[in-house]
Amino acid sequence: MASREVQEINAGSMADIAFLLLIFFLVTTTMDTDTGLMRKLPPIPDPKTEQSDEQRIHERNILVVKVNKDNMLLVEGEIIHIDELRDITKEFILNPNDADDLPEKIEKNIPYFGLVRVAKQAVISLQNDYGTTYGVYIAVQNELLAARDEVRNDLAMQKWGIPYDDLNDNQMSAVDEYYNAPISEAEPKKIGGE
Repeated sequence: MASREVQEINAGSMADIAFLLLIFFLVTTTMDTDTGLMRKLPPIPDPKTEQSDEQRIHERNILVVKVNKDNMLLVEGEIIHIDELRDITKEFILNPNDADDLPEKIEKNIPYFGLVRVAKQAVISLQNDYGTTYGVYIAVQNELLAARDEVRNDLAMQKWGIPYDDLNDNQMSAVDEYYNAPISEAEPKKIGGE
C-alpha cells in the first residue's frame, strides 16, 4: 500500500487575511469619546495677603448649588430638578428686578454699552458629594454654563443682532464684563445622607 502524502496548507495568504481583518475592525469600531470641561483655573491666592471687606463676597452674591450622593440637586437650600437649574441661574445672573436676595448691582462703564447697572460680584458656587455620578456632575455643569451662555447670547443679539460666538474679541470682552458670573467649584465632600 502506497502511503499518501499529506498536503500542506498554503499559509501564505493567511497573513494577508489577518491583516485585512485587523484593518476592517479598526475602521468599523467606534471609540468612546471622553467628555470633559474646559476650565481656566484662577491664580493661586497669596497666603500672606488678607482679604479686605471690599474683596469678600456677600452671601446674596453667591448662588449655592450642591449635588448629594443620590444625585439630588440642592440650590439655595431647596431641592430642585435639574431642568429648573438653567432658569434659576439665568435669573441669578440677570437679577432683572434688582431683588434683595440676588446679586447687588453697581453702575459700571463698559465699552459698547456705556454706563450700565451690572452685578457687582455674581458667583456660582458648585459643590458635589464624593458619591455624585460623573453624568450628573457633567449635566449640572452643562446647565450652569448654558445659562450663562444664553444670557450672553441674548445680550449680543439685542446689541448687535449676531450670536455671541460670532462677536469679535472686543465685543466678547464687553459682553463677558457685562455678565461676569464665574463658576467656583468647592472640594467634594459628603453632602447629606450617609
